[in-house]
Amino acid sequence: MSENSEHGYKINWRTAWQFRSFRRQTISGSIALIILFSFFAFFFKAIEKRNGIILNDWLLNWLSPHDVSIFIFIFVWALTLLLIIRMVQQPNIFVVMLWAYVILSVMRVATLTVIALNAPKGLIVLQDPLSNIFYGNSFVTKDLFYSGHTSTAFLMFLCLKKNNDKIFAIIATLIIGVLLLVQHVHYTIDVVAAPFFALFSYYVSKKFIHDYSY
Repeated sequence: MSENSEHGYKINWRTAWQFRSFRRQTISGSIALIILFSFFAFFFKAIEKRNGIILNDWLLNWLSPHDVSIFIFIFVWALTLLLIIRMVQQPNIFVVMLWAYVILSVMRVATLTVIALNAPKGLIVLQDPLSNIFYGNSFVTKDLFYSGHTSTAFLMFLCLKKNNDKIFAIIATLIIGVLLLVQHVHYTIDVVAAPFFALFSYYVSKKFIHDYSY
């Protein structure tokens, strides 16, 4: 079996676009994502104004906070770039990731609405000029449960198909999660819970998205 066959390279974007279901899922998912991104700036500003509780996190109490923003930025966007390349090659990865991310984002809005937490002690604001665009170009410290960076990185791991890609993605996810704790951007529970939400989003997306790989 060739690599193209093994990893579902038989269909390209031009061919995939001929499927009405692919067009519908791509267009509707893109609209949903645009609406979510437009909503995020207002939502994150709102949760930043409210008061929540501070968790007694033994791991953060033990870890001295350090600014590792540059390393988080490198791993997040290197993984994102890899995913973009694979989505260009494989439209099926794109549509699954698109809807999984929409589901993941909706669930995160729900958990952030229900669970009000104040920032961990010793938090060092994460410097990521690209991600901050979605926050309305302002620093948000109370978007805690669950970690958006960790859950999205793990979701990318799930969507990628090639073994080498998946190895890099899972290593990057682990590093990102650890570095977020080192910088005290999240509580431990935020990072530990994140992959489970990503896993749920992925499988829901896979259940309802037609496989266009073949």
